[in-house]
Amino acid sequence: MGLGRGRLSIMDQLVDNGVIGDSFSLCYGGMDVDGGAMVLGKITPPPDMVFSHSDPFRSPYYNIEMKEIHVAGKRLELPDGAFDGRHGTVLDSGTTYAYFRRDAFAAFRDAILSAVHFLKRIPGPDPNYNDICFTGAGRDVSQLPKIFPQVEMVFNNGKKLLLSPENYLFRHSKASGAYCLGIFPNSESTTLLGGIVVRNTLVTYDRSNDRIGFLNTNCSELWRRVQFSGAPAPTPLVSPSKDTKMEIPSVLSPSGSPSNVLPGSFHVGFITFDMSISTTDSNLKSILKELTELISEELEVDNSQVRLLNVTSQEKDYRVRWGIFPAEPANYISNTIARSIILRLRDHRIQLPERFGNYKLMEWNAEPQRKLYGHRGNIAF
Repeated sequence: MGLGRGRLSIMDQLVDNGVIGDSFSLCYGGMDVDGGAMVLGKITPPPDMVFSHSDPFRSPYYNIEMKEIHVAGKRLELPDGAFDGRHGTVLDSGTTYAYFRRDAFAAFRDAILSAVHFLKRIPGPDPNYNDICFTGAGRDVSQLPKIFPQVEMVFNNGKKLLLSPENYLFRHSKASGAYCLGIFPNSESTTLLGGIVVRNTLVTYDRSNDRIGFLNTNCSELWRRVQFSGAPAPTPLVSPSKDTKMEIPSVLSPSGSPSNVLPGSFHVGFITFDMSISTTDSNLKSILKELTELISEELEVDNSQVRLLNVTSQEKDYRVRWGIFPAEPANYISNTIARSIILRLRDHRIQLPERFGNYKLMEWNAEPQRKLYGHRGNIAF
């Protein structure tokens, strides 16, 4: 649907053009609850919504920080980082089921089997798969919590998301009143949470604050519980918010001065940052040329956007000022891209090879769009 990150994303295009705030929400129906909803733009999260940090730089996918899982109140005995492999814990609405790394799946499976040992096991609906299925629980989904255990996903911040049985079971298509486990082993270390985990759940992808929120709710009642920023409550179908605020969080440069990244109509003309380098390599021109290419890769911008503005030296110590300018033919940097660059600078995410010696990011700043940029060329050697 184009809700991911990147220039082709519907979300990024709407945000960059000031149509909506940098957030969207999806509400998923349950086994016996029809409907669903999508909200493009910001909402005022209900007070009982549970949030997890989401790191946009770790992978191209929306991820959360899951620390552990409890089944029937007991923590699964797993090593630290069991849900933090490769891409971490990825939330993917386009995937039907959930996939844990093998040891996590085995622990989860065994905990469920122990809790419902009194139910009869039956073969799955497809003989080609070794599904774990049970019969004898009845057809009424609302009664499943009386039979199957409650599951808790615990985030790194200590917050917990409660999962009911329909968040990890699916109906057996060939046996009435039978259910199968909707969690499967993953051949790699990434944990993948598909749509089954967020049934009857409002999920808010708050990209402007790098977090994802969860609220257990009946999607048909969503509009009575959620407030929309700057827009009347829409009909219970797919409806966008009319919130046009372009919210970029207020952050400070390392020197403590304001970053000059402002919400609303503010356009970033260019971004500057200083880097101190200590190196024994006498070929400064070669170093700076290679640094230009590496910085463009680290900040995910075109090589032509990275400009060397100034160099001062004292023996083998250099202070280099760089500028990040708009991609031609644009005359400003979109708020989404500017925010991404600033967060990488603020969090010191630029990683350089050891051959460049010691380096340190110093001051950085975002300048507003101007009619004339002045000098944008490279320094000649």
